[in-house]
Amino acid sequence: MVAEGAGRRRYLFISNGHGEDWIGAAIVAQLPATVEVEAYPMIGAGSAYAGVCPIVGPRASLRSGGSRTAKGSLREDLAGGGLGTIPPALQFLRRIRGYYDEVVVIGDMVGVIAAYITGHRDLFYVDCYKTGYARLYSALEKWVIRQSCAVVISRRQNLADMLIALGVDARCGGNIMMDTIPYGDYDAAARRNRAQAVTLLPGSRGPTSDNFALQVQALRRLPAELMPDIFVAVAGEVDVNELAGRSGLSRSPLLSSERADLGVLVDDQLTIHMARGGAMGNLLAASDLVLSQAGTATTQALGLGRPSITFVSSADRRSRFEAEQRYFGEARVETPANAEGIGAALERLLADPAERQRLAEIGQARVGGPGALQTILSALAERHPVEIA
Repeated sequence: MVAEGAGRRRYLFISNGHGEDWIGAAIVAQLPATVEVEAYPMIGAGSAYAGVCPIVGPRASLRSGGSRTAKGSLREDLAGGGLGTIPPALQFLRRIRGYYDEVVVIGDMVGVIAAYITGHRDLFYVDCYKTGYARLYSALEKWVIRQSCAVVISRRQNLADMLIALGVDARCGGNIMMDTIPYGDYDAAARRNRAQAVTLLPGSRGPTSDNFALQVQALRRLPAELMPDIFVAVAGEVDVNELAGRSGLSRSPLLSSERADLGVLVDDQLTIHMARGGAMGNLLAASDLVLSQAGTATTQALGLGRPSITFVSSADRRSRFEAEQRYFGEARVETPANAEGIGAALERLLADPAERQRLAEIGQARVGGPGALQTILSALAERHPVEIA
């Protein structure tokens, strides 16, 4: 932890997932140097915070990466020693109680509940999980928020209204995911040679390499005249060599001087440009649609007007998927979990720009636009006017 500075406020950002880490890092980057900030990524390495602020707290690694989209993920995490990650996290949170002037929790209710049961109150909560469509606050969640949170930033006004009715200072200024799309040192547009482009978002957790392999199989089914330029956003802890091995592609050792460049995967039919996940925004800006099994990244792609093609496998929790689908609407196209189904949907959308535009407009309307970042900064400024103003 940082040493006490003369009159400088200390902030702790708690996040519990890869996408949430990027959101936290983007907010921290906008804070002035008058604030001492540290981050506690509850799951994973927290690579998004590298070069932004110091990381504190115990490192937890789960088989699922904390995702509950797959059936049995909780059971597998427990079998893999997941229970062992809880005591260190709670011990850390209990130990630092009162040390920070502001504790900002980003993600779902896991961080809020963990902070609450370790005695933290007056939390600043940025809710990245509830959509305001299928996902609303339960009675228990509302009770915990009322007891532990001073300010809540919600993604939709109907969510904020639920909390305002309880006396909570809840606000909605937009979708924070759209303020915090990561951009990096990577020129995707310069790599464009074809009429259209597709970005692959295979995810950041357990089945990422399998998802990627299936996406590649689907691309191989496209007719030559529709073959797009192809990019893939590689999350921080994903092994590129595993992606290559599972998909039957070869990795080229040639790299540019761009920091986010991870080279290309090739065979006699495909060339897939790889970039670090921190340059995902660059890839989406240069693309027309996405093949996505990601979480936060799917929402961001749809919000940018890039329709998404996805599949649900036998391992996925159907109820979770359907709740997301009610939120995304037609903008996220569901296909069978096979190359034929994915390839057919991809071919249809590549051949129909009018349909892509229709879906793009649906996605943008459902996800909402940016603006939450300024709402967050303004709310922090109200709580600490000298430091943030």
